[in-house]
Amino acid sequence: MSRAVVASAYGGPEVLTVVDSDPGAPGPGEVVVEVRAAGVNPSDWKGYSGQWGRDRARLPLRLGREVAGVVVAVGPDVETRSEGDEVVAWPVVGGYADRVRVPARVTAPRPAGLGWAQSAGLLLTGSTAVHLLVATRVGAGDTVLVHGGSGGVGRLAVQLARLRGARVIATASPGSHDDLRRLGATPVAYGPGLVERVRALEPVEGAVTAAIDTAGTDEALDASVELVADRSRVATIAGFVRGGELGVQLLGGGKGADPGTDIREAARDQLAALADEGVLDVVVAHTYPLEDAARAHLESMQGHPHGKLVLIP
Repeated sequence: MSRAVVASAYGGPEVLTVVDSDPGAPGPGEVVVEVRAAGVNPSDWKGYSGQWGRDRARLPLRLGREVAGVVVAVGPDVETRSEGDEVVAWPVVGGYADRVRVPARVTAPRPAGLGWAQSAGLLLTGSTAVHLLVATRVGAGDTVLVHGGSGGVGRLAVQLARLRGARVIATASPGSHDDLRRLGATPVAYGPGLVERVRALEPVEGAVTAAIDTAGTDEALDASVELVADRSRVATIAGFVRGGELGVQLLGGGKGADPGTDIREAARDQLAALADEGVLDVVVAHTYPLEDAARAHLESMQGHPHGKLVLIP
């Protein structure tokens, strides 16, 4: 019998429990994946925190949106996957488990250059980064300001923007500056005086052509619209209230935001291929056993973990 982590009520991490869970046989177009690693994301705990409502009919909530693992069963009409294939999968439902049944179409080959934990942290943050860059039309010749450059989404946005030929300025705490330089970005500290520090790097008016916000702070958004002339080239995945007031693009799952479903799902194979080529790097901050999902969520809630958090069944 497989184990799975569920939220049995709405509240804090104390509501998480490990239960027996049989994923069942795969139906048409489905595969069963033996999970080797499951990515932890803020959306996992926001779902049971009550931020998105408290519909008791949805309980218990199955958690986990992205996994890396091995295909152990293949349903009818699946020609793209075979038993024994190592895959990454996103979006899934109930990825915090030993085994999970998923549509074959949400899987991609696991990048050979990444470990299991790294692989489990690639797709959700990577597809979000792709959406941000596509929406703000970042390409060769641009200078893009990435707020929260050392976070999961920000770090991949830095790498993907560089692959598109853009110059990148990324905000982060000083302890992350060397890592950002290694990725090809020019780091800058956030906090009071941010606009002046960026202008010291780009003294020509209008030199910063796009900005993406993964931090969600008023400072990040206010600085973005001060530095970027075209507000359609500023996007946020976290600061929906201030972003709405400023008229920038709101992306993701927030109220009034563009989910970018087609863009994000189209990025799945692209991200896996780039990681397989060794040109994308994923940092894992900490791993936890499946039964310690509550501790992983507490760390996620407390702020910037400087890398992905991953559960290992």
